[in-house]
Amino acid sequence: MFVHDLTPITALGGATPQVETVGTVTLSENPGLALASVMARVGFETDCAKHLADLLDGDAPGPGKCRLHDPEAAFWLGPDQWMVGAPYDTHETLASDLKTRFGNTASITEQSDAWVCYDLRGAGMETVMELCCNLNIRAMQTGDAQRTSIHHLGCFVLRRDPEDWVRILGPRSSAGSLHHALKTAMVSAELL
Repeated sequence: MFVHDLTPITALGGATPQVETVGTVTLSENPGLALASVMARVGFETDCAKHLADLLDGDAPGPGKCRLHDPEAAFWLGPDQWMVGAPYDTHETLASDLKTRFGNTASITEQSDAWVCYDLRGAGMETVMELCCNLNIRAMQTGDAQRTSIHHLGCFVLRRDPEDWVRILGPRSSAGSLHHALKTAMVSAELL
């Protein structure tokens, strides 16, 4: 019999999440997010959206929007498709729980280990984001969600509350590259 002493690590390979501050902006690696994608099955679009609305205590988010709800939140991925997130500590089985809730109305896919999550906060956050991507970050409001490219990586940017906070989801396999791009932009923004 094999005995494995496995130690969980973050997307950046550490035992604890990395947190870095440059000037007024703080970049935090956030490994505490459970994620699952929800895609309505053909003929069940209305039922699927109703299940999601019940889960979020409000309408399912439409194009370019996210629904910030505690503990579950969701953002729009495409027609009849959403990403649902919740704290990992209390929702480790999020995908399985959603499969039970949605039944045959949706296809649910576990996404927690596919994405890295960074929270970027502070008064200079908008300047940093302007250096990273082509989003009109100053026009985004709390509850807006956009897909963009950061350092040639497809990412989602969610405008959180308070207004000086964005959550960035990028491919976990490129966590280091995305972190480097964000940190470089933070340093550059401080020099402006």
